[in-house]
Amino acid sequence: MISRGRVACRNESSWIAAWTSGKAAWAHATIRPQEDRSIRAGAPMTASADQKARQLYEFGPFRVDSEKELLLRDSEAVPIAPKAFQVLLVLVSHSKQVVTKDDLMKMVWPDTFVEEANLSRNIFLLRKALGESPQDHQYIVTVPGRGYRFAEDVRLVPDRELNIVAASHSRVEMEVRETRQWAWAGFAALVLVAVAIGSLFLLRRRQAIPLHATDSVLVADFANLTGDPVFDHALRQGLEVQLQQSPYLNLVSEDRIQKTLRLMGQAPETPLTGQIAREVCLRSGTVAMLEASIQNIGSQYVLNLRATNCRTGDDIDREQAQVFRKEEVLEAIGGMASRFRKRVGESGAMLQSHDVPLAEATTPSMEALKAYSLGVEAEANQGEETAIPLFKRAVELDPKFAMAYAYLALQYGASGSTELATENIRKAYELSDRVSENERFFISAYYFGRAVGNQEKARQICEAWAATYPRELLPHSFLAGFIDLVLADYDHSVEEARKGISIAPDYSYLYFLLGENSLHREHLKDAEEALRSVSQVKVQYPGLLLLRYDLAFLRDDRQAMQQAVDAAQGKPESMDWMADRQAFSFANSGQLQKARVLSRQAVELAEQQGDPERAAEFAIRFALWEAFFGNSREAKQGVATALHTAKNREMEYGAAVALGLAGDSKRAQALADHLQSEYPEDTSIRFSYLPVIRAIVALNRGDSAAAITALEPAVPYELGSPRCAVVLYFGSLYPILLRGEAYLAAHQGPEATREFQKLLDHRGIMVGDAVSALAAYGLARSYALSGDYTNARNQYKQFLVQWKDADPDIPILKQAKAEYARLR
Repeated sequence: MISRGRVACRNESSWIAAWTSGKAAWAHATIRPQEDRSIRAGAPMTASADQKARQLYEFGPFRVDSEKELLLRDSEAVPIAPKAFQVLLVLVSHSKQVVTKDDLMKMVWPDTFVEEANLSRNIFLLRKALGESPQDHQYIVTVPGRGYRFAEDVRLVPDRELNIVAASHSRVEMEVRETRQWAWAGFAALVLVAVAIGSLFLLRRRQAIPLHATDSVLVADFANLTGDPVFDHALRQGLEVQLQQSPYLNLVSEDRIQKTLRLMGQAPETPLTGQIAREVCLRSGTVAMLEASIQNIGSQYVLNLRATNCRTGDDIDREQAQVFRKEEVLEAIGGMASRFRKRVGESGAMLQSHDVPLAEATTPSMEALKAYSLGVEAEANQGEETAIPLFKRAVELDPKFAMAYAYLALQYGASGSTELATENIRKAYELSDRVSENERFFISAYYFGRAVGNQEKARQICEAWAATYPRELLPHSFLAGFIDLVLADYDHSVEEARKGISIAPDYSYLYFLLGENSLHREHLKDAEEALRSVSQVKVQYPGLLLLRYDLAFLRDDRQAMQQAVDAAQGKPESMDWMADRQAFSFANSGQLQKARVLSRQAVELAEQQGDPERAAEFAIRFALWEAFFGNSREAKQGVATALHTAKNREMEYGAAVALGLAGDSKRAQALADHLQSEYPEDTSIRFSYLPVIRAIVALNRGDSAAAITALEPAVPYELGSPRCAVVLYFGSLYPILLRGEAYLAAHQGPEATREFQKLLDHRGIMVGDAVSALAAYGLARSYALSGDYTNARNQYKQFLVQWKDADPDIPILKQAKAEYARLR
């Protein structure tokens, strides 16, 4: 059951029987005993309530009592819902005639607008009451495109005494004789009990079943009884999409399901049905489980949705829909989901504002929805390489499938293919009028964060998203993963990572974000705690090994660094990044020859993985280190190699910085102009990339004042991690580094000291980027310029100790040694 403390009815059919027979008995008890009850077959019914005529219909073993709304089979009452009985009455009174759907709905619901699904549901219930099988419609025949026809011969028979009334859980046999008035009192008392039981049942069935904030719901796989494979996977995905529109419901995530299956010793592809689904429900601490099925009954599709209490197995709710065409199945699922949401207590206003039809929220193509569903499943089980072809297939089948484009973008982004990610999220955004509000939040946040790069706008969207859907994980993941980092709000990013963990404690990526952002805040113990906490999570995010390495690097723990390297061996998703991390470590100490070998290894590993864009990104990182260390020729060669392989805005920025430092201001400026033209709203470009490139160009022409001015726009987010740092681990604090260089060029020693000290105070933000080694050297130069020779000598000495094993031919090392010698 969903509501704690609510007692669920374990034998629903007996309650229905009690309510049905109770209602029939009440109608019987109100008839005047002296009334003439015999009505000739075919006699017209009067309008008087006191003289209400009684008609009895018979067909096969059944008898229909119109007055008492009673269906009997061989003198025993058959449970049947009131509206289903009224449908039966219309059909038997028009035996052998086609009754259109419109006419049926008008006669059964004369004063109420209802959906056709309501009629289909009652037809199904009626067929069930009559004992029809899915293959044999003996009594009710569907006339495609028109309505229904009652096929059996029906006899209108005279009024006669009935000797049975079903009440509660047993039959009550009574002689109802008009001449014995004294019997009516006792009979009426029994009827009142039956009516009370029936009324209680109605009250319990129609009241809302409220969910608590911590309650979760598991959506099991559809039982596909049609034999048509197109329904496999697609229908469960469709039901989840409909339910995920609700800010009220808390669905169990695919990651959590997969973790539970692994704990059970089950394969990831194990169908989530029957006892397996029940055990997943119990093990995951879920409150309720939704099971659904689809089957053929003649030319129609019948869908059933059942909600049960995971612990007791008691029914909570049942929904049903019946449609004629495959194309109507998705619409039927939407209607069932909406009715379930209403039953569990979601308000009408919330339903109205968060209930986009399924075909609009996803796709009208069942085949495309199936491919999309398989992609979601593959992403959870096998990663983006397996998921990407499935999402591509979904958009090939339906080029207007917005969410398939969005997920394709997400997978490309995760794999490092940033331009493909940008292309696909743009397409999704163009089609976002075809999605639900929850999905629109997702697409918009990723679009502004990824394609446009406007992180201020993305943050606003994510905050509204989290407020509207408090159980949704992604807004917290986006904020902690890149938005807050660009905006230099590491405190908020840590808070958002913790919120995400509270929603999805088994999602290892959130622990990585918590640990990484703790490093940015210089809170090494918090980063260590994040690593300790995630050790219990079965599936580990590959970046956690990099986090372990970075934490060990900041603590100068060589043994722990090597342990992280060893742990990455044999793991293709980690080996290239770990080789790059080792290259960073050697470059940071001036050992460029060793660093080059490892950097080339990282490039080769990425190429072997079929990821040329990531290979190019590793190459651009090393070209930057060559440029900052004074190796202009090597830097230009590295840029040429990288840009020949792949291009994106982060690589163009890295190339512009490297070329500018190597003296090629013209090409650096051209790249800056292109970035400004193509991405005018991008926060990283506006507040980091362009100021840095312009400062370098100004310094190349000897204009230190212009360089300082060019860096002024960077001040609000200068301690942030621009997008290049988030995805490629370079570019953090470059505005501060260049401002320090500009002050040195302007002979403003104290101002330069302030900037370089700022770098040393935030080592955790620059970890992974060998440029951080220049902070100690820059501080030594600024002390010397200020006339503080004691501190200058100490800083030079510190830098030279750090580079004691450095390659002797590095230009800045030669320069540092010469400057230090002049101070002694």
